Amino acid sequence: MRPTLELALKPLEEALEIVKVSKYRTTVHSDQGWQYQHNKWVKTLKEYRVYQSMSRKGNCLDNSPMENFFALVKQEMYYGEALCSFEELKKRIEEYIDYYNNKRIKQKLAGMSPVQYRIHTSQSAA
Repeated sequence: MRPTLELALKPLEEALEIVKVSKYRTTVHSDQGWQYQHNKWVKTLKEYRVYQSMSRKGNCLDNSPMENFFALVKQEMYYGEALCSFEELKKRIEEYIDYYNNKRIKQKLAGMSPVQYRIHTSQSAA
């Protein structure tokens, strides 16, 4: 399958229909693929008052932390689960983010959660 503009626009428009009633600022982040620079993509975002965020050209490190996080979210709380409502999914994601930040330990953070590690390093620096 070749990438097409329609392949990018269809899910964007479906997502925008869901978030169009949000009282919060909405941002869509992408790489600098041609479809995300296309006039129709940019115009669609503007119509829905959505801010566009793009990685810097040739800098894969802009995306890697978020791609890593979302891969973990999918592995640890999504794959194998039954489909659920948007409200239930939102609740599960919020619970997972709390778990990830406060309870899930990481070996590269000296066996601490991100919050524990941040507190530890700020106290050590003081």
